[in-house]
Amino acid sequence: MVRCAGDQGKYWEMRDRLFANPQTIAQTASHAAAVGLDAARFDSCLTSGKYAALIRQDMALAQGAGVQGTPSFLIGVADPATGRFKPVRFITGAQPFGNFKTEIDAALAELDAAKKRP
Repeated sequence: MVRCAGDQGKYWEMRDRLFANPQTIAQTASHAAAVGLDAARFDSCLTSGKYAALIRQDMALAQGAGVQGTPSFLIGVADPATGRFKPVRFITGAQPFGNFKTEIDAALAELDAAKKRP
């Protein structure tokens, strides 16, 4: 739904609306109207399945990383051998800043320790 809203330049507006009203996600027409979408264009996008494959791909990646809901956060470093992202910490749910700081500090300490090993 959010990607279809994005086709009309309203991705973030729709995203914010859905997160603010999770109990009414199925009411697509009212959400589309509330963010000012062209209803026919929006409905056409939804019924076409235009983004279905991309969404399935995103879900598979998230599940492979251990994500089971939103919000979820991966804290990681660049793998020195490949340059690819290597997750070292995982935070689930809305958390206070202190929890993020603790996990980031722990990840940085692990990275420093790894650099000092022979």
